[in-house]
Amino acid sequence: MSMTLIGTIEKKGFGFGTWALVTDDGTTYELKDPVSALQKGGLKVEVKGKIRKDIMTIAMIGAVLEVESYRVL
Repeated sequence: MSMTLIGTIEKKGFGFGTWALVTDDGTTYELKDPVSALQKGGLKVEVKGKIRKDIMTIAMIGAVLEVESYRVL
């Protein structure tokens, strides 16, 4: 099921790190294979996507969000 979230893009972790969406309430979602336009820290966006419960990551910073569409705010 798709959901719409508003938040800020942040780079998390050490080394290569991972890209995340941090919502205004502080919830962190790890972005699954984000397009290059979403790989910009501080970018405020509205993202439509779905949580992927079938994926585990090394970063383990939050639920994995597969982005279906987005718009920059």
